[in-house]
Amino acid sequence: MFMYVWEYKVKEDLLLEFEDKHGPDGNWVRLFQQADGYLGTELHKDIKSKTRYVTIDYWLSKPMHDACKTEFAERFSKLDESCEALTEQESFLGEFTCMGSVRVI
Repeated sequence: MFMYVWEYKVKEDLLLEFEDKHGPDGNWVRLFQQADGYLGTELHKDIKSKTRYVTIDYWLSKPMHDACKTEFAERFSKLDESCEALTEQESFLGEFTCMGSVRVI
């Protein structure tokens, strides 16, 4: 499984709009759901900083993610541009291979 992580510092007056676009039923998820290999997105909010968020997007493979970006390039670009106004800062934290998952005991 392939995943990538982004960190965001969101403008305080736009938190709800950011959560709406990046959350489990948001614009990004709806776009990704049209592509083969998309598994899901997690949105995490920092406990100590109400304007700091992290997203984790899960795919079966990196090539499947890359194919999505190519196939939906125009929509991807427009959505990304519309989301830029919501944040003060965006940081790409990296691409990862999942080595295991949380086990509930």
